[in-house]
Amino acid sequence: MCKSPLHSLLVALPKCEHHMHLEGSLSPELLFRLAAKNSISLPQSDPAFESVESLYARYAAFTSLDDFLGYYYIGFSVLLTQSDFEELSYTYLSRAASSNVRHTEVFFDPQAHLSRGVAVSTIIGGFQAASQRAETELGISSLLIPCLLRHLPVENSAACFGEMLSANLFSSQGSGGVLAGLGLCSTEIAKPPSVWKDIFALAEANGIRRTSHAGEEGPAEYVAKALDDLHAMRIDHGVHAADDEGLLEKLAVQKIMLTVCPVSNVRLRGVDDIKEVPIRRFLEKGVRFSLNSDDPAYFGAYIQEVYCQTEDAFGLSVDEWGMIARNAVEGSWCDDTRKGEILRDIGGVLGDWKKTTKD
Repeated sequence: MCKSPLHSLLVALPKCEHHMHLEGSLSPELLFRLAAKNSISLPQSDPAFESVESLYARYAAFTSLDDFLGYYYIGFSVLLTQSDFEELSYTYLSRAASSNVRHTEVFFDPQAHLSRGVAVSTIIGGFQAASQRAETELGISSLLIPCLLRHLPVENSAACFGEMLSANLFSSQGSGGVLAGLGLCSTEIAKPPSVWKDIFALAEANGIRRTSHAGEEGPAEYVAKALDDLHAMRIDHGVHAADDEGLLEKLAVQKIMLTVCPVSNVRLRGVDDIKEVPIRRFLEKGVRFSLNSDDPAYFGAYIQEVYCQTEDAFGLSVDEWGMIARNAVEGSWCDDTRKGEILRDIGGVLGDWKKTTKD
């Protein structure tokens, strides 16, 4: 709960989340339970895996993105069956819906699962089952987006994308395709987006939406390259775009949305304090952004906590929160009908709030 008098508004405000890695919602409780179910041995030499409590304590002490990724990929090992992915997905969707998330677009890392012998269809099947149930029971809509991994050879990315493309898994391909777009994630250090240019060009030729992590660890130049070389339609993180005045203007003019993760930036030591995330600068320059949890089970903040911590740091106005909420809807990849529903609900919540506070 935040200290701001706007707390009840932030709870009621309909939300969209675009930057949440499915595997990053794997809580220590679920990790230990699935490990036992699937007879997976967790690292005996690491004291972090002695208990749920010790693992949470270790998660609170990440020193960098690479430090986090070491634990993140250990978590993958317990996810084997379609039911595992269904439970993981539904647990996240339930938590998101309880925070008034109306629409969410979820990342997953297919290469890391394929290397373990887990088929992409297994992940999709589990997510679809959870998504359909959550939409019916909780009123939350969701889309699934695979991310290619920067730390693996680009040839591995090409093979993975080619496999998904050949199987007609992308929604733009028709025939029941379900993947909403293509992303690029993992460590940015010495991994400029242009390395994946040919893969993203093939995605564009097939009408596939494109997004890319850029400007989290990497410089503003990486954000520019994601736009120019990958023709990215969104930028994930993008905080270092604030270092380049011309780039900010380009993002604003082209209405490119950044999927900003301020709590993640603090927990991975990108900044020392959430106040260093350039939220104010983006607002002043008219750069669209949404607020997101990234890997909430590892960073100790789901989207409601992210909203609250952002408000505590920046003291935003009701109108600014309305702009953030509306821009998040407009930057989503759901259809116009769904966008219209959520926008109407946002308008209703804001109208009620202003009327109540005025009275």
